[in-house]
Amino acid sequence: MLVIQQMETKAHEMCMERVIRGFCHLYFRQEAVAVGVEHAITKEDAVITSHRAHGWTYMRGVSVLGIMAELAGRASGCAKGKGGSMHMYCTNFYGGNGIVGAQVPLGAGIAFAMKYSKKSNVCVTVYGDGAANQGQIFEAFNMAKLLDLPCIFVCENNLYGMGTLAERASANTDFYKRGDYIPGIWVDGVDVLAVKSATEFAKAFVLKNGPILLEASTYPRYQIYLRGDIFRSREEVLKLDEIAYEWTREPIRDMKKRILSAELATVDDLQNIDNEIRQEVKVAAERSKIDPELPVEEVYTNIYHQPPPDFRVRGCDPTIKAATR
Repeated sequence: MLVIQQMETKAHEMCMERVIRGFCHLYFRQEAVAVGVEHAITKEDAVITSHRAHGWTYMRGVSVLGIMAELAGRASGCAKGKGGSMHMYCTNFYGGNGIVGAQVPLGAGIAFAMKYSKKSNVCVTVYGDGAANQGQIFEAFNMAKLLDLPCIFVCENNLYGMGTLAERASANTDFYKRGDYIPGIWVDGVDVLAVKSATEFAKAFVLKNGPILLEASTYPRYQIYLRGDIFRSREEVLKLDEIAYEWTREPIRDMKKRILSAELATVDDLQNIDNEIRQEVKVAAERSKIDPELPVEEVYTNIYHQPPPDFRVRGCDPTIKAATR
């Protein structure tokens, strides 16, 4: 959780410095969800998530450098700098997705492939409260239940979809109840151990019974989209200030209290861990600023997994075609 927090803090700085260009969707204070889920599944299980993908990418196995360099558009990034903030991938991690909610039917498809292949694995399909109103999500629920697919649908509820408060966009904000014919669980998304336990239960359930919906209620998303937020009125910003002020819990702070009260470590031990992680992230961030970008020719590569021999791709000018590989 500390690695994700420090990584996102540095990403915020790099975005303000314009080292990271375009949107940068941060995972602040949602760390307990990705960490808790990952510790309840295996690397043979699959995960697919939304545009808020950095924390999930790290938990799936991509290094800090692989993420920071990808954010900066560098060749050492996990997608060679081609994907950026929203499009990161690794083995059994099908990335973030730039289209709101579009990853949910894809996740159902991944779960179908697992069942079809007779694998004892699940797909964790993550979306936000803002995406919860997408029609394609309910279509995916329907197909998943019809086929009893091993899919854990995880709604990360950080109270805001873009700049809109959930209660303004959703007639029913109990997202765990919105699966209708799919059972749902509410879990405290600030408590990493609760998330782990809920996911362990969910995995065992879906392998026997088909899909389940898990709503993880997280800390309110206080960070806006870094370039200004035209969706929030002044009154709503003030309300969010009030919500954040009253929300006294936070994943890492809560876990530190547990560790100290159980005497599993000392304050100095935790501070040393914090310092080590800060240094690791700092080194990765500095390298991501100076690593080379891909040459222009690479725009034609990695378009297809196995292109036919002498396959050509045209650019803006249809008379110019380039070979791909």
